[in-house]
Formats: sequence, structure tokens, C-alpha cells
Amino acid sequence: MTDSSALAGADNPLGDLAKTMGIEFMEASADRVVGRMPVKGNTQPYGILHGGASCVLAETLGSVGSAIHAGEGRIAVGIEINATHHRSASEGYVTGVATRLHGGRSLATFEIIITDEQDRRLCTARLTCMLRDVPK
Repeated sequence: MTDSSALAGADNPLGDLAKTMGIEFMEASADRVVGRMPVKGNTQPYGILHGGASCVLAETLGSVGSAIHAGEGRIAVGIEINATHHRSASEGYVTGVATRLHGGRSLATFEIIITDEQDRRLCTARLTCMLRDVPK
């Protein structure tokens, strides 16, 4: 990650779920976060990427961007996510690009586009996070 100072105070900066899902980060700033996740291990019974896995990737990327935007001494908590699943993937990796749509003092909103290795759009998601002071 390029800017992780906002996450430095967290007990587990990326969380157990991101690790379990195999999420890797390539780029992270307050404006844009890029990460990828394997399809294998994140499928539904039909052998295709689980829609919930796409939502986990989207929320992870958007939350990281929101936390970086919030800055030191503040946290980001997801309050709303929606996702449209356009097509499926059954192998390889999927890549998510989270782009900040709004960054204020109390809310941050990111659009997350998830694509397959052929750069086909699989999912479009939007995440809004509430930004709060770190609890004392």
C-alpha cells in the first residue's frame, strides 16, 4: 500500500476476512485503492465467484480508501453497500478499483469496479462509510 498511516493504529489493519479471502493490495490512497482476489476458494456451489465475495472485496477496498481519507485518529465504518453483478468468473483473479466519489468530514463514498483478467466488468458496487473519531 502506498499510504497506510491511517490504518497503522488498527489492531489488524486489513482484518481477518481480507486475509481469509486472499485479498492483495496493489495501490492505496485516499482517491483510489486497487486490489485483487482469487476466484478459487471464493466460489458458490456452482463453481463461480460468490456475489458475497465480490461485496467483501468492494467493502474492503472502499473502507481502506475511506480510512486513509479520514486520516490519523479517525476510523471508517461501512454504513451502506450496494452491488450489481454483471457476469460471472470461474477462475483466475478478479481486480477491484475503488475510486472516491465523495470525501467529506463525516462520510466518504467510493465506487468499486470489479473486473476479470480479460478486463470484463463483473460487478459495480458503491460503498459509503461513516468517518468517526477513534473511540477512547
